[in-house]
Amino acid sequence: MSRSLPDHPERGSGTVLAAGLALVVIMAMTLVLLLAQSAVMATRAAAAADLAALAAADALRGLTEGDPCAVAAEVAGRHAAKVVSCSAGAGQTIEVRTELLARTTLGTAAGRARAGPPP
Repeated sequence: MSRSLPDHPERGSGTVLAAGLALVVIMAMTLVLLLAQSAVMATRAAAAADLAALAAADALRGLTEGDPCAVAAEVAGRHAAKVVSCSAGAGQTIEVRTELLARTTLGTAAGRARAGPPP
């Protein structure tokens, strides 16, 4: 004697629920990874700007040879960045803005730094 189970209207809903939950988890993980990548790239751009500004300030004060902005561009290039702007201010300070050469999914990472002797 074989008995057949009645067909319930909720049959298979667990599979759909699990698939939907998996999709939500994958989307959340993707978002977290994109934000982490952006944070890392912003840190790299800031570090490149810091190092470029320090090197340019040394050149501006005469501690090293070369044009300050050219020195900043060289140092930024060593850190996979390019100098967007470089300007010497009053009191032998210099401000450098950089962008990383590698683009992220969310855009370009940029950094800004100012260096010079203490006030």
